[in-house]
Amino acid sequence: METKEYIESGILELFVYGLLTESENEEVALKAKESSEIRSEIVAIEKSIVSLSSSFSPFLSAANFDKIREKLELKYSKVIPLQPKTNWGQYVGWAAAIVLLVGIGFQYNQLDQTTTQVANSNTEKVKLEQELNTLTLQNKAAETSLAIIRDVNNTVVALGGQAVAPESSAKVYWNKETQVVYVDAAGLPEPPKGMVYQVWALKLNPLTPTSIGLLDKFDSNTQRMFAVSNTGDAEAFGITLEPAGGSLSPTMEQLYTLGKV
Repeated sequence: METKEYIESGILELFVYGLLTESENEEVALKAKESSEIRSEIVAIEKSIVSLSSSFSPFLSAANFDKIREKLELKYSKVIPLQPKTNWGQYVGWAAAIVLLVGIGFQYNQLDQTTTQVANSNTEKVKLEQELNTLTLQNKAAETSLAIIRDVNNTVVALGGQAVAPESSAKVYWNKETQVVYVDAAGLPEPPKGMVYQVWALKLNPLTPTSIGLLDKFDSNTQRMFAVSNTGDAEAFGITLEPAGGSLSPTMEQLYTLGKV
């Protein structure tokens, strides 16, 4: 099997996801050692994989600190006045009152610090929940990408880099039965601000391009896997860089990748 056919077979994607047998892994490793093109393809695939991790921290309830506040207020809200019999007793009373006020101030200071800690814990909890939601979405995206790669009904079309960006690459996964098309754009650089990648289905004779979608929200799509419009009669696929919103016809000077079916 030639190198190009070997790459387009989908076995390298399964190798990266760890879904091959030991003997198949050894075969891929041997071919990667012999072919720089295969090694580069493995690196490109690995860039589209997102490692997921999650972490958790305990939540500190504020209920206990509300109870502490109530006990302090109950304990120190009523002060029984003393009737001093002598000046000496009066001084002792004032001293006791001062000590009591200092104690109350200290207790409220401690309570204020605890309340601040509780508020910080609540903020941290919200932050962790947001991170967990993000990781959950990324996990679902990774599962979708894996399902697309493993679908044996998909025809894999490799798109090579062109003159404007020879180091670029992409892959099209085309199910000819359902006409559903996905684009793996992991090999494309992030588009400049105000620009967007546009995908074209091409008829070659005569050359007739048909837009099948834009690769929107490129920076937030960590998997770089995009669903585009269906196509039924494509003979090739190309990706160009266009102004935001797309163009009616491809800007050939900004043709990043191209590949025949």
